[in-house]
Amino acid sequence: MARRYDCSDATDRATGLREAASAVRRGELVVLPTDTVYGIGADAFSAEAVGDLLEAKGRGRGMPSPVLVGSPNTLHGLVTDFSELAWELVDAFWPGALTLVARHQPSLTWDLGETRGTVAVRMPLHPVAIELLTDVGPMAVSSANLTGHPSPQDCDAAQEMLGDAVSVYLDGGPTPAAVPSSIVDVTGKIPVLLREGALGADELRKVVPELKVAN
Repeated sequence: MARRYDCSDATDRATGLREAASAVRRGELVVLPTDTVYGIGADAFSAEAVGDLLEAKGRGRGMPSPVLVGSPNTLHGLVTDFSELAWELVDAFWPGALTLVARHQPSLTWDLGETRGTVAVRMPLHPVAIELLTDVGPMAVSSANLTGHPSPQDCDAAQEMLGDAVSVYLDGGPTPAAVPSSIVDVTGKIPVLLREGALGADELRKVVPELKVAN
């Protein structure tokens, strides 16, 4: 049976984070708040757990899971060919609502789905998420909804959709907005905006004037 913890209560939050970390290490799924919407997460390096995540959402391998990290420094072990422009975007917008698609280190033994050698990675601006990620390391995290349904802005909506497929729910209250993160592809020399979300092209171009927008 799923367990739920109220992160507005200091004791419940500490217990919930401890239980969530244990669940992730056992290969189980957890729901956590982020600065955009609630996410369903698993150990990024457990192929079985990531498979369970995709199955819980009703999502195929053709839509691989993004990865959340607790610190920009984690990128050094995850990505390769990361340009100066990409680091400038990290410096300006992390933690925050910017997902970067980069080439992952070929030595990594993870299976996030059909990624074609890339990973979509983000550091969220939410204390509960960052604390969990700092404890357990990179997590595969996707919006905590069934595919085709709205992304949840509160824990109730996530739990209604995902039920006992998730071991631990961390209730951080309503998320600030239902707007998803913006996605920028940094695999080439010039960053390309793939999805405009919380950050618009004009705001991103203040940091990287060369930014292109995908058709």
